[in-house]
Amino acid sequence: MSALLDELYFNWLYSQICSLRLKNPARTYFNLFRLLYTHEFVWIIPNDDNRVEDGRELRYECLEENGYHPNDVDQDWLKMGCSFLELLVGLSRRLAFETSGDPGEWFWEMLENLELAKYSDKVYLPEKQVRDVLDQVIWRTYRWNGSGGLFPLQKTKRDQRDVELWYQLMEYVEERA
Repeated sequence: MSALLDELYFNWLYSQICSLRLKNPARTYFNLFRLLYTHEFVWIIPNDDNRVEDGRELRYECLEENGYHPNDVDQDWLKMGCSFLELLVGLSRRLAFETSGDPGEWFWEMLENLELAKYSDKVYLPEKQVRDVLDQVIWRTYRWNGSGGLFPLQKTKRDQRDVELWYQLMEYVEERA
């Protein structure tokens, strides 16, 4: 069941951002999304565990939309760590709520900030390079102003490597307003 559920969930996550009906490899991102889905996001800054929980909550929404009850599935699957894809979908929803924007647009903006949006299924995906970018976000090895991370800022007085993602997000939104 877990393999089938995992595939159902991956496709559901994909559909939150992209159309499953598109078949043109220049406009599909299955390879990139699969890599994001298999790369776990771990939190090292206090309160970033809240963003992990946002991502993991998506599992329950997917189950509900597909007619499953959480008690009907492998509980270990529900308790797994948060994937980078789940993190991004969760953050994009938070951004949309805070700005009355579109989650898909915010998702792609974060991928642009990471310079990953160019990797459609038609473009060679340098897996190690992409994993390095994801690790840069996780281990906070981007620049002090957030450049190289999800939320680069033009003007900030705080080292973004020490700021929880929620406050990075809020400062990013405020700077863009």
